[in-house]
Amino acid sequence: MPFPEELSFQQQIYQGRAVNFHVDTVRKPDGGTTPREVVEHSECVVAVAINDQGQVILVRQFRYPVKKFLLEVPAGGIDPGEKPLDALHRELQEEIGYLPRRVTKMGGFYSIPGYGNEYLHCYLATDLVPSRLVAEDTEGIEIVLLDREQTIQHIASGEICDAKSIAALLTYFFVNFSPHNL
Repeated sequence: MPFPEELSFQQQIYQGRAVNFHVDTVRKPDGGTTPREVVEHSECVVAVAINDQGQVILVRQFRYPVKKFLLEVPAGGIDPGEKPLDALHRELQEEIGYLPRRVTKMGGFYSIPGYGNEYLHCYLATDLVPSRLVAEDTEGIEIVLLDREQTIQHIASGEICDAKSIAALLTYFFVNFSPHNL
């Protein structure tokens, strides 16, 4: 199936360390043109990490764009040339200090498809063993352990309010990816 919109012109607005931004002029099927603002971001990994007690391991960290501390699942970008599973292991070691011996792919999703191309590979990480990697931007992270009911209550109350965490956690809880069923 052909794309309904075809790139006519692209203007690079910003090129940064984490994101690039450009405005594309696209031609629509009726011949008209329209601008499309696009944020480019590398692919990412997101993990629902479950400890031996069945608790979800979350991280609380300050997110400057929203000026709040958010409670989230561990996640992070995939470096150039890095495979998603390698990025998953690195992120879990940096953010929560564990390395999973068991990883299950739970799917993936686009975080902001209306204006960005960030794709998140979603995993379940279990059978965790202590293994810390120190990263420069993870010193302010607080580890939070919640059981299933507490996690769902935190989603319902808005305490967990970022899309990647909600999507990953609800996938885990309601699509039956529990470690006992793998």
